[in-house]
Amino acid sequence: MKGTPLVYARLVVLLALAASVGCSNNSNASAAGQQTAKQVRVEAAEVRDVRRAVDVVGTLSAREDVIVSAEVAGRVAALRHDLGDRVESGDVLVELDKEKAQYGVEAQKAALAQSRAKYGAADSGDLPPLERVPEVVSAIAQLADAKQRFDRAKSLAAQNIVSKSDLDSAQTAYDTAVAAHEQALASARQLRADIEAKASAVRLAERDLRDASIKAPFQGFVAERRVSLGQYLQPQTPVMRIVQLHPLKVTAEVPEKFAPWMQTGRDVDVRVDAFPSENFKGRIVRISPSVSLQSRAFAIEGEVPNADGRLKPGTFARLLITTDHVDHAITIPATAVQSRYGTNRVFVVANGVVQGREVVLGDRLGDRVEVSSGLEAGTTVVAADVEQLADGMKVTVGK
Repeated sequence: MKGTPLVYARLVVLLALAASVGCSNNSNASAAGQQTAKQVRVEAAEVRDVRRAVDVVGTLSAREDVIVSAEVAGRVAALRHDLGDRVESGDVLVELDKEKAQYGVEAQKAALAQSRAKYGAADSGDLPPLERVPEVVSAIAQLADAKQRFDRAKSLAAQNIVSKSDLDSAQTAYDTAVAAHEQALASARQLRADIEAKASAVRLAERDLRDASIKAPFQGFVAERRVSLGQYLQPQTPVMRIVQLHPLKVTAEVPEKFAPWMQTGRDVDVRVDAFPSENFKGRIVRISPSVSLQSRAFAIEGEVPNADGRLKPGTFARLLITTDHVDHAITIPATAVQSRYGTNRVFVVANGVVQGREVVLGDRLGDRVEVSSGLEAGTTVVAADVEQLADGMKVTVGK
């Protein structure tokens, strides 16, 4: 048989490979049996006083955010500020054409001067009393003369010196003078009211002239410009949006269980993604008296100084509010926790092996973490390098 030597050769090779694998398995088993226990560092769970803090997400917004509008009609003659400009209270933002408004002021002042002249008053100053109006002065003089003539006629009639017809004439002249006096006073009052109305018209015209200069209502920044040079504006046309950035307002919702811990004036630490390494200080200024039925939380409002304008309205922020509430909490090193698949475990050492315990964690406290349940105070746990540990693993306790 020609193939027999080749068959024997293949059998020899297979037997050699099997012997090699068997020796390797025996060697691994021996090494596993002689494996040394892992050295670990342990630490006892401690009870510490923990000052509670509330960590919530909020939103930064401008303290004041208004749309400035035109109060009078007119053509845009000049743009004094534009997007991003810093403005002070009273700074002119937009100038409207003032020519027509100026003519209106002059016309109203002329009408007022005419009425004052009729009244007998100077162009400025307080109005004289009614008794000094020329028409009233004339009526008073005529009334005095008529009364004197009437009194003389009555005296002479009593002596039968004048006839009854003469007395009746004197009586009629006196009554006419009284009526003329009353009419003069009424005319003077009407003229005085007309002067006051025209004075108001002058002030209104002057106000329209001032309103042709559209001004910033407070210190802030131009966030938006809505008009162009030469555009004709009607009253209430939006012109610019002004925002006040110092201080900024921060709003957030706090769960109802923290209501007893919230007071106005309490400090707030604010962090934003734009400056992850910085902590901005603020304080609570307002607290809502009611809880939302949908979120079961109540609103708070705080102020954050922003003199340099780095913080922007509309930014999300994380708020950390430290309270006066202190609890006695069981704490362990944060490195003692093994987190996998949403479950947190710690490892205790018993008879040279580790045993895992599932725990519920509370607040993070620097390099330590609070254990809400699953561990008692004084229990010794592995304090570090727990990611490679498993139940039943042999360990030795080191320093």
